[in-house]
Amino acid sequence: MQIKFMPPSSGGNSLLQKVVTFVITTVLVILALTFSVVLVGIVMVVGVLAWSYLWWKTRELRKRMRDFAPRAERTREHDPIRTEAMGGEVVEGEVTRVDVS
Repeated sequence: MQIKFMPPSSGGNSLLQKVVTFVITTVLVILALTFSVVLVGIVMVVGVLAWSYLWWKTRELRKRMRDFAPRAERTREHDPIRTEAMGGEVVEGEVTRVDVS
């Protein structure tokens, strides 16, 4: 198989060819921009729907996690004497707590 290169005609492009080329190029650019805007909109809607679905399905889990607060936080909330003694400040240090049950 041979490929033959045909050089362009020496006459150049006419005004009509230039106008048609410009119009076709403009239409293709407008179509590409329209398609990209529509595609981005669809992707955003699908993303919001997926996020909403996950948020709705995990609401019970999030509620359980809020209800399952660490023991230290629960005792601090219900022990006013201990809360006053601590003063609500942490200066610096290390604490080892051993619960005897």
